[in-house]
Amino acid sequence: MYLSVLLMAFEGESSWLDYPGFELWKFFNLALFIAGVFILHRVFGRPISEALRARRESIKAELIRARQERDEALKQLAEVEARLSNLDSEVEAIRQRSKSEAEAERERIKQATEVELAKLRESARREIEGAGKAAITELRQFASRQSVQLAEELIRREIRPEDEERLIRLRVEGLGGRTN
Repeated sequence: MYLSVLLMAFEGESSWLDYPGFELWKFFNLALFIAGVFILHRVFGRPISEALRARRESIKAELIRARQERDEALKQLAEVEARLSNLDSEVEAIRQRSKSEAEAERERIKQATEVELAKLRESARREIEGAGKAAITELRQFASRQSVQLAEELIRREIRPEDEERLIRLRVEGLGGRTN
């Protein structure tokens, strides 16, 4: 019925239907659009609304998580910057500590070297004394052998046959025997 009324209105020569900007077909399109939106809203309104609500909640949760991550990152950045600001003092402290440790090690090595040198000097002194005593003993033995040898040579050179006979006689008398 409504359709027939509409068709009759289109067939007639009404001036209001031809008024520029006020054409009936525009109202018809608007009515169809509103009816379509209403139908779509009835059919798909709740699922779309729930999907949009769920999307809004997930976006809200992601924003909260992103803020928390940003806050945590800023906190870590502040810690790193604090460490970096203390880095020069830490490096200087390490440098001073290593310098004092090196000085202590140098002093320890110096003392150990002095102790070792004292031990070596004492050992060398004892060795020299021992070698000196051995040399003196050997020199005395050599001197006594040389003295005996020189005395024998001197006696052999200077002894005459009559001295030799006299020595033999004295020797024999000392043994308790008699000679002719």
